[in-house]
Amino acid sequence: MKNLKIIYILFTVFIMLSCSDDFVDVEAPFENSEEFFNSEQDYQDALVAAYDYLQSTSKFVQFAEIASDNTLCGGESATDSPYIQEIDDMIHSPVGQSGGGLRTMWQWMYEAVNRCNYIMEFKDKTDFPNKASVIAQTRFLRAYYNFILVKWWGDVPMKEDQRIKFGDEFSIERTPVAEVYDLIERDLIYAADNLPYVQNQTGRVTKGAAQALLGKVYLYSDFYNNQDKFTEAADVFEDLITNGPHRLLTTAEYPDLFERYNENNIESVFEIQYSDIEGGGFGCFQCLEGNYAAFFNGPRGFVDSTGFFDAGYSFNVPVQEVVDAFEDGDIRLEYSILDIEQWIADNPGSSYDENAGYEQTGYFNRKIMARKGDLNNPDAALTNPDNYRAIRYADVLLMAAEANNKKQSPDDDKAKEYLNQVRRRAFGDPLNVPGPHDITSSGPNLYEAILKERRVELVGEGHRFFDLVRTGRAADEIDGFQEPKHNFFPIPAEEILLSGNRWENNFGY
Repeated sequence: MKNLKIIYILFTVFIMLSCSDDFVDVEAPFENSEEFFNSEQDYQDALVAAYDYLQSTSKFVQFAEIASDNTLCGGESATDSPYIQEIDDMIHSPVGQSGGGLRTMWQWMYEAVNRCNYIMEFKDKTDFPNKASVIAQTRFLRAYYNFILVKWWGDVPMKEDQRIKFGDEFSIERTPVAEVYDLIERDLIYAADNLPYVQNQTGRVTKGAAQALLGKVYLYSDFYNNQDKFTEAADVFEDLITNGPHRLLTTAEYPDLFERYNENNIESVFEIQYSDIEGGGFGCFQCLEGNYAAFFNGPRGFVDSTGFFDAGYSFNVPVQEVVDAFEDGDIRLEYSILDIEQWIADNPGSSYDENAGYEQTGYFNRKIMARKGDLNNPDAALTNPDNYRAIRYADVLLMAAEANNKKQSPDDDKAKEYLNQVRRRAFGDPLNVPGPHDITSSGPNLYEAILKERRVELVGEGHRFFDLVRTGRAADEIDGFQEPKHNFFPIPAEEILLSGNRWENNFGY
């Protein structure tokens, strides 16, 4: 069966979603949308359309990393992509460059949720044997998109099992965070109960992906939803760890973890599929099939004599502080962050113009950075086919460690074991044997060690900003971060206007 990555390309999306001034304006290419969903193929086609918006989330990953203390915006100059610069500097607002940039991201996620809700609105119209799986995948995707919305914007307009249609913006209210989380959790529980651990088509969501995301949502619930669900998180992670098919790649395998030839490997719990087909241009990022972030992260003017790396636009540059967070002997540093000067010194004939970018530190995000060898390449900035490992098993182990340490009846022995498996891989120690790099502390000191490990294990993957926010540490670590203002991003001014000015913006904006 075809990889879902290929089907993204071949399928002509039948739901036409407007980019007009309506915050969600959905029109189907047939007179009555109720005429659809008459066969399993109709549902499968609609499901692929819902998957398609996963590819637009690369912007959220990159901008969340830039918002954190891991990286600077970079780019060509101080005026290159000013709304990203404003996010980096914590001066983003509902209007102007940052408001306009955030608005497109807001629209994309609502279009994505609407594609899921189109299926859910007609979920009872036609029966077929594989229906539970289709609905389970749909509900996972809706949960994934809603989780992005609620993390970024807090209380957000929401309908359950109905599309938001033209005119609804004048009556729909912002849904409280607690209700959004309730729907996300119910969607993921259903998905976990109705999906297999292994799908017959690469790229489709699995039981493990649903469990991992559900556990993550439970962790976030403590801060965003005022509910202590660490015990529930520990339980769902334990089921995945015990019964799921995933494992850590070994120390010897780790250097290949993020390479194109090792996509959808055993450590990847949920992976977003990209292709080298240009589905749109710079004016339509949501149309792209490629991972635009990869080329944007690479160094400007880079000539690699090894033929391994490609050049890029020098955004999202790691800072010295995150480089220094790695301990001596940690193999992850070399394969997470590219030290451009060291690379040039080690590979004669390579070159780099250190003056060709803004805020350059000499470091680049190696995990998400363009490699040579795109097969179909009309524009390398838009057609990078490298997948994004949205949830890795190492992340699952670290989240499980956190949940076991923080739950009402802590199990620090289990927390240490999960944490230390990740550390042992990083230092070349046997995974299941206590080693010299093990963390032995308990209680709050163990919690600090877990959070520190999350930073170095997941650097460059877009998790750090929300880890800092949800643990209440963002104001201490991110320059310019104001608590509670920057816990959420501003709702774009145009969306407030479209609501008839009924919505109040988030605090401080």
